[in-house]
Amino acid sequence: MDRLDVVLLMSVNPGFGGQKFIPQTLKKINQVRSLLDMYEGETGRRVRLEVDGGIKIDNIAAVAAAGADTFVAGSAIFGHDDYAAQIAAMRAQLRTA
Repeated sequence: MDRLDVVLLMSVNPGFGGQKFIPQTLKKINQVRSLLDMYEGETGRRVRLEVDGGIKIDNIAAVAAAGADTFVAGSAIFGHDDYAAQIAAMRAQLRTA
């Protein structure tokens, strides 16, 4: 782990955009965050946990609560006319997490 800066978990089946978030990924996020937190406790070095796939306004808070700190949102933003409003809404959800 001393060579990692980021761990990426896919929360959809890789291949194409617009897929729905796989809910079982929340458990994996939590498990990986626990391992990363133990490592940080031992070394003082933080490794980021990124989640890619199906991240939307209605699930970003749960993904953050499970332990992710970096999010990839494609169609959740680019599938709408007002990108800034979508990003602001996602950030608002993160403040509630």
